[in-house]
Amino acid sequence: MPAIRTARARAREELTREIKQEARRQLASVGAQQLSLRAVARELGMASSALYRYFPSRDELLTALIIDAYNELGDAADHALAGTEQAAPRDRWCALWTATRDWARANPHEFALVFGTPVPGYAAPRTTVEPAARLPLALIGVVRDAPLRPTPPGPPPQGALPGQLTALAAAFAPGLPPHVVARGVSAWVQLIGLIGFELHGHLVGSIDPADDFFTWTAAQTADTLGL
Repeated sequence: MPAIRTARARAREELTREIKQEARRQLASVGAQQLSLRAVARELGMASSALYRYFPSRDELLTALIIDAYNELGDAADHALAGTEQAAPRDRWCALWTATRDWARANPHEFALVFGTPVPGYAAPRTTVEPAARLPLALIGVVRDAPLRPTPPGPPPQGALPGQLTALAAAFAPGLPPHVVARGVSAWVQLIGLIGFELHGHLVGSIDPADDFFTWTAAQTADTLGL
């Protein structure tokens, strides 16, 4: 019986992988908004009712694709950190930026799925939160573990921001001053925004190719953080 269950489990894992691969192909051809379980089943030669046993709804399939995308990006970040373990914090920071861009350029549709326009009617469940946090946690981890040189604190945070920064620091970067936490979040937003601008062609005719600008921006954010 255990052998039978194992064989069934392997068959289920393989078919689940094929379903997600076909769904990723549809992301590239029609986009996340048009993703259809029936179309996936048709391309795989399956009955729709059979596919529903693996993913009962389009939203569950989208969630699986989102989690996979975040984890692939997180794996790329972990690989960059592992390859620069003995390097200076500034170099590790820039390696994370480069790894993120490389992954996004190799997987533009998956990048758009997790960082692009929200899919109407879809609300990501909490199971996506932990995978989504892997990249920002890797970035803030480099800052948290580095000996930072003093930098001007800049304008004091206003409104709800002081409390937000205090909560973020307590949860993810104990000991970091609020202005460093704010700059870390700002750098993460710059990273994702710059990649999105590049992938969607918004730098064409101005800073294209964007290699040197990307390198400069990574170094500039490192300076701002005191790396």
